[in-house]
Amino acid sequence: MSGGTQRLAEAFRRARGEGRAALIPFLTAGDPNAAATGALVLEMARRGADVVELGIPFSDPLADGATIQRASQRALAGGFSLRRALDLAAEVRRAASLPLVFMSYVNPILSFGAAAFAAAAAAAGVDGVIVPDLPPEEADDLAAPCDRHGLSTIFLIAPTTPPARIPLICARSRGYIYYVSLRGVTGARATLPPDLAAGIARVRAVTELPVAVGFGIATPEQVAAVARDADGVIVGSAIVQAIEAHRDRPDLVDRVGAFVGTLRAATARTAPAGRR
Repeated sequence: MSGGTQRLAEAFRRARGEGRAALIPFLTAGDPNAAATGALVLEMARRGADVVELGIPFSDPLADGATIQRASQRALAGGFSLRRALDLAAEVRRAASLPLVFMSYVNPILSFGAAAFAAAAAAAGVDGVIVPDLPPEEADDLAAPCDRHGLSTIFLIAPTTPPARIPLICARSRGYIYYVSLRGVTGARATLPPDLAAGIARVRAVTELPVAVGFGIATPEQVAAVARDADGVIVGSAIVQAIEAHRDRPDLVDRVGAFVGTLRAATARTAPAGRR
């Protein structure tokens, strides 16, 4: 085990030892600007985040709802790019030890060059990469250099994933499995899907990798509910909404950090997660 895989494993192991799920906040890199993004990541680490996912802004997303689409457009309008995200990750890595995971669509990576991206991301201290529009069956050109550089490739499993395909996805994944909680795009929801626990159990049956759940999780109460069954809880749109609402305020970082703190407090389990 090396590089990002080791840091990710340790983050989940530490959370498990503390009787809670790992908290994984998501924010769009470059929104509202690079300096604010860096400050927000460091504040999230201070507030107890275990892993941070940094979204690479892209003009034509497939999985993102309106909130994250707006954040990407703001970042792109400000001139943000994958190269700048790598520079930002390197700056954050010098100040914080928590794992950093990029979430990018495949086009920016292909434009950069898959092998060059893997090398640059590892050198910047990035621990993993999630590419929602890259199926594992077509991921060899990215997965191979990521493996060489110790960069975890994290694939998604959805409620609609055929059961026969789940072992393949798990076998190709490193770091953790991203379980999509609902049918649809990202965005805060009022309620969680009733079949969420059963979906997590289907994945647990075929892998020892941690299972982190994202999409639609917006409140401390929802975090607490997901933490009963999952190894990690991913909160994205609700955090991006908070950034959007306060992006022009001087206390942006404190306000978003306080929200992340409430999410972190909700990760303590009221019942065992069922394994390990």
